[in-house]
Amino acid sequence: MNPVQSLLLALPPETAHNLAIGGLGAAHYLPGRVTPLTGAQRPFLGHNLHNPIGLAAGLDKDAQAVLGMARCGFGFVEVGTVTPLAQPGNPQPRLFRLPEHQALINRMGFNNQGMFAMAKRLDAVRNSGRLMSTLLGVNLGKNKDTPNADAASDYLKGMDCLHRYADYFTVNLSSPNTPGLRQLQHGETLHALLSNLKERQLALAGQGSGVPLLLKVAPDLERQEVEQIAAQAVACGFEGIIATNTTLAREAVAGHPHAGESGGLSGAPLTQRSAQVLAQFRSAVPKEFTLVGVGGISDGDDAQKMLKAGANALQIYTSFVYQGPKIVQ
Repeated sequence: MNPVQSLLLALPPETAHNLAIGGLGAAHYLPGRVTPLTGAQRPFLGHNLHNPIGLAAGLDKDAQAVLGMARCGFGFVEVGTVTPLAQPGNPQPRLFRLPEHQALINRMGFNNQGMFAMAKRLDAVRNSGRLMSTLLGVNLGKNKDTPNADAASDYLKGMDCLHRYADYFTVNLSSPNTPGLRQLQHGETLHALLSNLKERQLALAGQGSGVPLLLKVAPDLERQEVEQIAAQAVACGFEGIIATNTTLAREAVAGHPHAGESGGLSGAPLTQRSAQVLAQFRSAVPKEFTLVGVGGISDGDDAQKMLKAGANALQIYTSFVYQGPKIVQ
């Protein structure tokens, strides 16, 4: 572990996070173009990934460090979750380390500066012409105060504002930290929402193909729920699914002082469950449907298992926090 990583892990979690984002954000002022590490190249949502390792949403919520994250070598970087209006998120403390388990618990609550602030930063990144070949995803959410009945309007606003900057959108219905959000993953509510977003995608595309839409799902799903969500995503014309978000389960960390904290658990305890859910989705969708595996990928072996489970590409978050940029290599 390098000295910078050791220092960050010695600080309170959210303080360390803010310092890391600030440091990586300074890369915007460094000269030169930024390219991914060359690895196992593959097609991805109409593009060519130089390597299949991506940064999951949640680390760079406001697109403050896109070029810095890209310099770490990721094949793709996902920013957000972003909501139409800025919101502070939940009260602190809201981020907890469980180093014995290589895990985190967070209940951040979609804290972000809003879509217009993100648009301004992404416009600067795109106009710089320095982001070369690293794909950029934007993770969309709804504001806490927006009723579920009006949720579609928040996601549509995000698409309208940010579509010119994104290589793909992720529709986040699976964070456990916005009350009632996961209810949107089911039944007619899900169908209506996905249909509205697909319609807007086509309208924004004009004569083009449009910005691909991915749905991010929870790991806390029964097999029947997986099959229903998969069927809806395919029927509504979504291009892919990201499996999975954080979990509410605590069995793997039972007895830890932070195990009782509310929020989503991420990291190594999710490895097996995320791969299992992803494999269930793979068996429920067409071969050409894109699946992104995320949850507990800490090394090359974990990555291979997720790929064998059916992932087209991968994302990491918690292992990046603990291991730093070297994990991308």
